[in-house]
Amino acid sequence: MKGPLREPCLLTLVQRNGQYELIIQSWDKEQHIQDTIPINSHFRCVQEAEETLLIDIASNSGCKIRVQGDQIRERRFEIPDEKHCLKFLSDVLVAQEAQSQILVPEQKDSSSWYQKLDSMDKPADLTGIFGFEDDFSSMNLDKGINPQSQPLGTHRDPPPPPHSVNKMLPREKEPSSKEQPKVTNTMRKLFVPNTQSGQREGLIKHFLAKREKEYVNIQTFRFQELDLSTEAFFYFESVKEQEWSVAVERSLPSKVKYKKVQLVRLVGMMLLIFAKKDQCRNIRDIATETVGTGIMGKMGNKGGVAVRFVFHNTTFCIVNSHLAAHVEDFERRNQDYKDICARMSFVVPNQTLPQLNIMKHDVVIWLGDLNYRLCMPDANEVKSLIHKNDLQRLLKFDQLNIQRTQKKAFVDFNEGEINFIPTYKYDSKTDRWDSSGKCRVPAWCDRILWRGTNINQMHYRSHMELKTSDHKPVSALFHIGVKVVDERRYRKVFEDIVRIMDRMENEFLPSLELSRREFVFENVKFRQLQKEKFQISNNGQVPCHFSFIPKLNDTQYCKPWLRAEPFEGYLEPNETVDISLDVYVSKDSVTILNSGEDKIEDILVLHLDRGKDYFLTISGNYLPSCFGTSLEALCRMKRPIREVPVTKLIDLEEDSFLEKEKSLLQMVPLDESTSERPLQVPKEIWLLVDHLFRCACQQEDLFQTPGMQEELQHIIDCLDTSIPDVIPGSNHSVAEALLIFLEALPEPVICYELYQRCLDSAHDPRICRQIISQLPRCHRNVFRYLMAFLRELLKFSEYNNVNASMIATLFTSLLLRPPPNLISRQTTSDRQRAIQFLLVFLLGSDED
Repeated sequence: MKGPLREPCLLTLVQRNGQYELIIQSWDKEQHIQDTIPINSHFRCVQEAEETLLIDIASNSGCKIRVQGDQIRERRFEIPDEKHCLKFLSDVLVAQEAQSQILVPEQKDSSSWYQKLDSMDKPADLTGIFGFEDDFSSMNLDKGINPQSQPLGTHRDPPPPPHSVNKMLPREKEPSSKEQPKVTNTMRKLFVPNTQSGQREGLIKHFLAKREKEYVNIQTFRFQELDLSTEAFFYFESVKEQEWSVAVERSLPSKVKYKKVQLVRLVGMMLLIFAKKDQCRNIRDIATETVGTGIMGKMGNKGGVAVRFVFHNTTFCIVNSHLAAHVEDFERRNQDYKDICARMSFVVPNQTLPQLNIMKHDVVIWLGDLNYRLCMPDANEVKSLIHKNDLQRLLKFDQLNIQRTQKKAFVDFNEGEINFIPTYKYDSKTDRWDSSGKCRVPAWCDRILWRGTNINQMHYRSHMELKTSDHKPVSALFHIGVKVVDERRYRKVFEDIVRIMDRMENEFLPSLELSRREFVFENVKFRQLQKEKFQISNNGQVPCHFSFIPKLNDTQYCKPWLRAEPFEGYLEPNETVDISLDVYVSKDSVTILNSGEDKIEDILVLHLDRGKDYFLTISGNYLPSCFGTSLEALCRMKRPIREVPVTKLIDLEEDSFLEKEKSLLQMVPLDESTSERPLQVPKEIWLLVDHLFRCACQQEDLFQTPGMQEELQHIIDCLDTSIPDVIPGSNHSVAEALLIFLEALPEPVICYELYQRCLDSAHDPRICRQIISQLPRCHRNVFRYLMAFLRELLKFSEYNNVNASMIATLFTSLLLRPPPNLISRQTTSDRQRAIQFLLVFLLGSDED
């Protein structure tokens, strides 16, 4: 190809005396022209990308390639048949790999297309994109550890690693950024088919097929931003989940049989675990969990997914997370990390094991788009340091390293030495740094960390070859020693222990000593955690098992606002354990505490197997909140709820219930001549919505970015204790406070009794409006007030990035909730009809 002109030619790949060559033959006015390009370190052959999305409609329209070699200018060719093109590129790749085995290292030439390595190095493509080696017995153990990695906590010593890897070998030298191959501005893609199914399979197969002599036992694939559709944000099914799962499975090497262990997805985050088929019998107790840290914990655009399992006798937990974005929001990222750690717990099916959190595993591998940036505002300065290969200086400004050093996040985790340039942000399909108007500062957003013992990281690298995203993928290969039980010795030891225990149990009874038995929690508030700790010690002569058990006629060992951690365990003689009692009032328990039906009072029974029971007394006082109080009661309160006597609150709730029932059943106005006229809408809703209307209509990503927990607590306290002129906190925190308020309502804005009628009439706007007119007065006013605000918000979509579908999906889950007895039976069709009901008012009006 010469510009728009095309001339026929013949490409031939030959081998002469051990040297591979590419021969190009063409004809010019009956004159035969032949060029020979040796395949050496200067040779480059790449397929040109089309100006389309990565995943295209299936076609066989051929493909274009670029070739450049030693002293040969770049030449472009078009091969009409795509299958022939891919076969040719595959043969070229085989020749390159074979030739590289015998190449004599040359002097470094910065203008070369292909990177050169000194005599100690292998060409980069031979080590395997995912770090696979030909022989595991000679794998290089990467001893380079990120200086910010903290020492591990105390753990039981595992058995020594396998003999095949117990010798530490010199670490393979990583290529510096100066040695990275120069890349033209032309968008390129890897040697993969240009079809919808082939793209995904080819991307993975290209890298995995390089090393077939030895493959790892367990492979993990993580995806970010897999599906960012509005429906996916709210846990609906994603077709891309199945597409990528099938693509990965088909692309695994055929010579080694792999089997999928587990898949877990949350919106765009997906984690796939595969294991060698002959190792699957050694994997058990598999469990998955997801945690959304987006707004209200509902939207899973940020958060984490994890898979835990036991391999032989070692417990593993692999976490894939996507944390909050933006340079200045490192505290929000820390909060996301803490939320995932606190909320993610695994329930192993068909097991009596207690719930396990992330840190209660022998091995934890945490990977993903952690989004930590560089504390350097000047993108040009950062790029200059990258060009000089001064990565160590840049890493001193890395937010993740700083936060780990300050013990704000990822304490006790390790990270390998970073010898690759930042993986974010690039123009999609290129190696160019972000050229958009925002011109984001390069950063190492994508990271892989681990904690545990007997873990050796073999490789930690990025993959500049992949250009399908504005991030460059990162991979790591680990060699991990696992505990394997000798069944014969195990049975012998087990029998010995049983005999000893039988003898001791006949001679001694278990006994505990408690440091405290009475606990007082003062001024408990909605969504504010309080902790009290105590110790229990085994002062007996035998090991003992303790657990908190339900009282007579109860199904749970404590009330819903209380939790003991750990709630069961084993103690050796003279061993002591700390137990934390946590009080946290959530939306599930706030209403009965507000109404006075429940109090901060409970008795815990600590049971000792074969021993006696110990009783712990819990007491305290609760401060009522407008959150979790009915709309009817709030409309009758013209003062902050904390100024209303408790007895008055109980009366208001009873009157509110009667008012709602009368309004729904009789559909006649109440006689208000004998009482003070109530507010049209609760003052708390008016304060929140009015603030957002005045200050946040143009706020970017409103109702999509979560607020800060401290700010949310200040907002809740402010609404409970005063009628403020200004709501404290950021716009995002005020927006989330409004959503939390609506979620905590004991009866949603659209009453439970009308839920099914709303779904049935979603297709008819006229009937939809009739149903709203039948709501109790305060519910009807609140609904119309919120719809008017949201319609106004949609007028500024250009600035705030909200759209009707997203708003309808989010607010439907709050305003039109199914009755408690129908939640588990709600179908995707039900959710879609509920969304359609709300769209009637978002895209129209409240009037007929």
